[in-house]
Amino acid sequence: MDELHPHQKNLLNCISLDMREQEERYGAKGSEGIKQLKALGVMLHPINVIRKSFGYADYPEVLFKLPYATDTSAFRDSSAIECTIDGEESVKGILLSLDGQKGMVRLYSPDFPDWIEDRGVGLKLAPDHFTSECMKTAVKEVSERPEISQLFQQIHGNTGFGSLPDAPFQLDFKNDQLNDSQRAAVNGMLVSDGLTILHGPPGTGKTTTLIEGILQLIKVGKRILVTAPSNAAVDNVAKGLLNYGVNILRVGNTSKVDAIIFPHTLEGRMKDSKDQKEIKKLKIRSVELRKMSYQYKRHFGKAEREQRKALMLEVKRIRKEIRDIREYSAEKCFENSDVVLGTPIGIHNAVKKNSEFDIVIMDEAGQAIEPLAWVVFPFASNWVLAGDPFQLPPTVLSKQAAQKGFDISILEQCFKQCKNIHFLDTQYRMRESIAEFSNTYFYDGKLKTPSAQADNASHVLFYDTAGTGFEERAGEDGRSLTNEGELDIIQKIIAANDWNMEDIGFISPYAGQVQLAKSVFPKTLKVSTVDSFQGQEMKIIIVSLVRSNADGNIGFLKDYRRMNVALTRAKEQLIVIGDSSTIGLDKFYDKFLKYTETIEGYQSAWEFMT
Repeated sequence: MDELHPHQKNLLNCISLDMREQEERYGAKGSEGIKQLKALGVMLHPINVIRKSFGYADYPEVLFKLPYATDTSAFRDSSAIECTIDGEESVKGILLSLDGQKGMVRLYSPDFPDWIEDRGVGLKLAPDHFTSECMKTAVKEVSERPEISQLFQQIHGNTGFGSLPDAPFQLDFKNDQLNDSQRAAVNGMLVSDGLTILHGPPGTGKTTTLIEGILQLIKVGKRILVTAPSNAAVDNVAKGLLNYGVNILRVGNTSKVDAIIFPHTLEGRMKDSKDQKEIKKLKIRSVELRKMSYQYKRHFGKAEREQRKALMLEVKRIRKEIRDIREYSAEKCFENSDVVLGTPIGIHNAVKKNSEFDIVIMDEAGQAIEPLAWVVFPFASNWVLAGDPFQLPPTVLSKQAAQKGFDISILEQCFKQCKNIHFLDTQYRMRESIAEFSNTYFYDGKLKTPSAQADNASHVLFYDTAGTGFEERAGEDGRSLTNEGELDIIQKIIAANDWNMEDIGFISPYAGQVQLAKSVFPKTLKVSTVDSFQGQEMKIIIVSLVRSNADGNIGFLKDYRRMNVALTRAKEQLIVIGDSSTIGLDKFYDKFLKYTETIEGYQSAWEFMT
């Protein structure tokens, strides 16, 4: 490993550290292990199987329901999972979706395990060795392509690189509502040679600008690869492009894509095709073979065991044939698409390694750990990173890896050195007073608010619970914190205002508080963690800070970027509730409290005490 750059070595070490943390965190077994894993929020147990079917490439898929409400925030789409039951060998798979208490998993096995519908079946998060190995390989291969190696050296050098284009050329914009900073960013995407950063603070139309840039790139004949660390972000861009009739191909985990996107997935493109008809015949044959093998499932001798083995080997061969047909059909789809979209790992799985695009665009790059970028960067020699380094960073499990800088996103890494940065300078989401604190603290006062968003009332209110006795408590799981008193005050605030419940979003940094809120508030009121709400907005946002203790301990409220997200989701009304005696000892929150006082937004929760 001597020939590797020191930062490559550090990234490889961090990937290993994070994988080790996954293995330790998800490794408990037995009945005590189940309790431990449930307490950590990494196991769902038990589950009720609603439906079984054979889906993509003939893999078994299970639709399930949770017979209880619990914190599922750790279970994200495409997470590696294991389907388990006490006393049996677990089956590996992938979480396709989880919405509320209903979800779907794909199992990597030739058939459903015999016990899949028994009592006591559970799902636990599993170490994602596949993603880990993909990232390790990508980091090691940085040195193999001159332009990729050069980019790596520039990002991790000390001199800075790139520059803003001097003379933007005139474009015929599809969207004639773009402001000057958005138009300059689009121009930058077209004329840049190398890396371009599109810095989009909350509400500044980052996705709108990206879509215009992609349309202009298509017009000049460029092939484009679009990626983002989450499927939701990928689909957001995909829908925007479809509104303009762009010929897209969406790859990867498409189990939850909107109906308008599905026809543009590999499955959707193949629907009603000759290839799909051939796959249907193969699947019917596969079902027949499985039925034949079912008679040999339990209590059989050597001959029956051999017969079942032969039948399942034929099922495996059929599955490979289905994959081969899909790959051939996929090649034709790739050739006929102007834009290919997917998460980095989805692209890795679907796009051939030697495929070439003119430009790679990564949205929400502030949430992507650096190795994910090196998975997709080699597909092109020009790159655009879009996002905001002052919003949520990537999630890293290993504290040791985080201390070594693994939670520094690819956007933040590039932000330090790249000079080709286009700042979107006008926010259209929030009333001026809602935007102003973040504008001053994070964006040096450079963010403008148009007259349409000027204040016409009191749009920011902080309700102080100091002295009320509403202290934080450990949640039922013993981990995440709750503050029932804050929820009581919030209910009274809502009751005192004539608000439509569907206009309100409740967010908190603590999953325990979110789970408790879901049991208190009506279902029409949207309840979410701050992390899950990034990229979204609502008319009214209520933020519950939870922390209230005699020590002034605020935990991960210390990550001010998380609070930047929380404070910039509201369009008309922002309500923040917290204990000033706890949070006010911190410089960030002290400034926020003083800001609310200057705009006459400071209130005491005592006015709602009865």
